Amino acid sequence: MLGMCRGRRKFLAASLALLFIPALTWLYLSVGSFQVKPLPLSPLEAQSSTPVGGAERQALELRVRAVEEENRALRRELSRPPRSPSARLPNGGHHGNQSRTHSEEGTGDNEGQKAAVVGNSSDCVQQPVVDKCETIHVAIVCAGYNASRDVVTLVKSVLFHRRNPLHFHFITDSIAQQILSSLFHTWMVPAVRVDFYDADELKSEVSWIPNKHYSGIYGLMKLVLTKTLLSDLQRVIVLDTDITFATDIAELWAVFHKFKGQQVLGLVENQSDWYLGNLWKNHRPWPALGRGFNTGVILLLLDRLRKLRWEQMWRLTAERELMSMLSTSLADQDIFNAVIKQNPFLVHQLPCFWNVQLSDHTRSEKCYKDVSDLKVIHWNSPKKLRVKNKHVEFFRNLYLTFLEYDGNLLRRELFGCPSEADHNSENLQKTLSELDEDDPCYEFRRERFTVHRTHLYFLHYEYEPSSDNTDVTLVAQLSMDRLQMLEAICKHWEGPISLALYLSDAEAQQFLRYAQGSEVLMSRGNVGYHIVYKEGQFYPVNLLRNVAMRQVNTPYMFLSDIDFLPMYGLYEYLRKSVVQLDMANTKKALVVPAFETLRYRLSYPKSKAELLSQLDMGTLFTFRYHVWTKGHAPTNFAKWRTATTPYRVQWEADFEPYVMVRRDSPEYDRRFVGFGWNKVAHIMELDAQEYEFVVLPNAYMIHMPHAPSFDITKFRSNKQYRVCLKTLKEEFQQNMSRRYGFAALKYMTAENNS
Repeated sequence: MLGMCRGRRKFLAASLALLFIPALTWLYLSVGSFQVKPLPLSPLEAQSSTPVGGAERQALELRVRAVEEENRALRRELSRPPRSPSARLPNGGHHGNQSRTHSEEGTGDNEGQKAAVVGNSSDCVQQPVVDKCETIHVAIVCAGYNASRDVVTLVKSVLFHRRNPLHFHFITDSIAQQILSSLFHTWMVPAVRVDFYDADELKSEVSWIPNKHYSGIYGLMKLVLTKTLLSDLQRVIVLDTDITFATDIAELWAVFHKFKGQQVLGLVENQSDWYLGNLWKNHRPWPALGRGFNTGVILLLLDRLRKLRWEQMWRLTAERELMSMLSTSLADQDIFNAVIKQNPFLVHQLPCFWNVQLSDHTRSEKCYKDVSDLKVIHWNSPKKLRVKNKHVEFFRNLYLTFLEYDGNLLRRELFGCPSEADHNSENLQKTLSELDEDDPCYEFRRERFTVHRTHLYFLHYEYEPSSDNTDVTLVAQLSMDRLQMLEAICKHWEGPISLALYLSDAEAQQFLRYAQGSEVLMSRGNVGYHIVYKEGQFYPVNLLRNVAMRQVNTPYMFLSDIDFLPMYGLYEYLRKSVVQLDMANTKKALVVPAFETLRYRLSYPKSKAELLSQLDMGTLFTFRYHVWTKGHAPTNFAKWRTATTPYRVQWEADFEPYVMVRRDSPEYDRRFVGFGWNKVAHIMELDAQEYEFVVLPNAYMIHMPHAPSFDITKFRSNKQYRVCLKTLKEEFQQNMSRRYGFAALKYMTAENNS
């Protein structure tokens, strides 16, 4: 079959050559007496030097040059000796994992492991391959909370299909950088490198351009990538955040080998009539070549663009067009198209399957024959999954697949390529290898070192710091089965909240739909939702608490649990207590007494007097008095009933109150997972660091009833679970003795006496 393909290819090339030779002769004869000049290096020179009426001459020059280029390519193909299927030319690709691109990267006419068939064409027509160890570079402009969430679906689709090392270049604001740097750091995907570029430093480059597009100033930043990205980076694939890949991105990277002459931009034709100007009456678009090009997917030859003085080119074009157009409607796309209109030779037109556009007024379904041909789906519509297309069901399923795909499955290694050492990964593997797999408590010990993929600020967040430095954030963690508590807590606590949610990828999307459908949650901008993705068999309760604590940006935090409702007005009461008890200059943990009800529908007490009445009537109880009295006994509820001023209590064994502390307080110990001792150990740590426990006389919180958690069921039914918890407690106490010396002796004796 391979021999037949080569034979047909040679026959076709020879036939084309015979056709091109007379055509070339005719063109030269038809030129007449004028002299064909070589094209200038810069298209700007061509624009400035072309006399009035010389457009036809320049077009003819371009046609002649194109025929010459095709003829040379055919001669090279005909002169090439036959090769065996296994033969390969030196690849010239840049080897190495997670490394920068250098001048030799991606050059050469490679052939080998990854030849990709283009569209529906014959099996004989193949793209030049990409070496399996060649790093593919992807640039994405991403700003804000929503774009940071949307881009994850794109990244998943790329990682799912890829077989090459990847280097992502994110142009971000401070919000997106915080979110994405944390996400990739905890994702720990092998052979992936991420660099960030500060979008705020680029604003001055494009802020002079009025833009009506919803992307705002960030929609113009693709124009300055030649100046922004690494100076030794030669080529890059630029993607919008609303892209989904249905194939290996290496196939798109291989298209760079098809660029000829002065082609420096790879683009797909626009699939709407926008640039034809016939969408509505008096519609006046920016100038474009025919239908224009869509900039959701761009191949950029950065080194050649720099030589062509791209910065000067697009600026002059934008300045000229803005004199009449006044602003851009489609951000960078308008300016790219205006430049291409003047310099059409810059573009290598990509087949439409590299950017199937699903927006209003598109004709995307006319540009391909079968959905199996499609490579990239572009959801460039605010309607997202409601666009009109005969294959919209296929597109929707493809998108939802990656939206809810378990990102942990993408942590697979790339074999056969040298890789740069990832010290975090190496240290983790070393630590895990030192654990004894025969230890009955191995799974508990391993959980302490598991790195959970974490997406901070999954929803939009707004917080304005208070001027009096008394602000308090409520901290809690939850899983999907406690989602119903969120609205109630938001009604009881008006201050900032930091929540860590333990969810799968699919559950995260369910949460998103739930939150976006809730008027209560959508009306609150000061709630930070941080997704910690599920992994392992335990509920990492203390890791979740630590994640939520690290995102607190107020001076104080109230450490609560999701199934407690704070009393109305607790937020303001705690802020006043900060001043009254001089929290800024002392180490105090303010105790909020905890109560519980067994009734699902409770008339929540509006005052301490009403709470005491319900306590006397048996509607309320002190928290866990009937199953775990020691947990809250030191609060001294008898004294609290009549107290009018704060009073100090002493630490006792198994004390686990809910407290307000300063933001710089110690974190929770990660060795405790699931049920048991997770809060007890933290309170012991506070006591060891000489925190005073002060009970607030007019504060309270109430635990609401719910079904038992999976972890408490395991604790009650699994003897080995209880044995391991006891072992971890003993190890924690030994660690306390080593850290705090003689002062920690009381923890050992208290445990023995209890």
